[in-house]
Amino acid sequence: MNIFEAIRSDHDIQRELLDKALATSGNTSERKEIWKKLKVELKGHETAEERNFYKQLMDNDMMVEHTRHGIAEHHEIDELIEKVDEADMDSSAWLAHMKALDHQVRHHLEDEEKAFFQLAGKVFSDKQKAELAKTYNAEMETQRKEMK
Repeated sequence: MNIFEAIRSDHDIQRELLDKALATSGNTSERKEIWKKLKVELKGHETAEERNFYKQLMDNDMMVEHTRHGIAEHHEIDELIEKVDEADMDSSAWLAHMKALDHQVRHHLEDEEKAFFQLAGKVFSDKQKAELAKTYNAEMETQRKEMK
């Protein structure tokens, strides 16, 4: 597995949880559980990605602006997570914030998968890509355990 496959796998988990969250209604245990899982995945992913992928790209002239853009999008996602958290789960505000979060996350994932990964792929050797996947996956496991 390389870093791009590892990250894409987590992107798929995020998309699935976003779909599930938007399919729920009201202040139910199902919605609470899905939201809790989604937050763990999003926050853990941001941390693991920034520490084990973005950080290694910051020194590359071709990637520095792309990396800054990705980190800025992570910050926007964090702000939307706070808005969802602050809203009552059975309110229209919760659903509106959740839809905004869904849109922002999907935009970010598509940016990474369609453009960022292609450029970053030129920076690393196959060996580095495999090593980054290992450190990224280990960080994700740590994040998931710490946030539960």
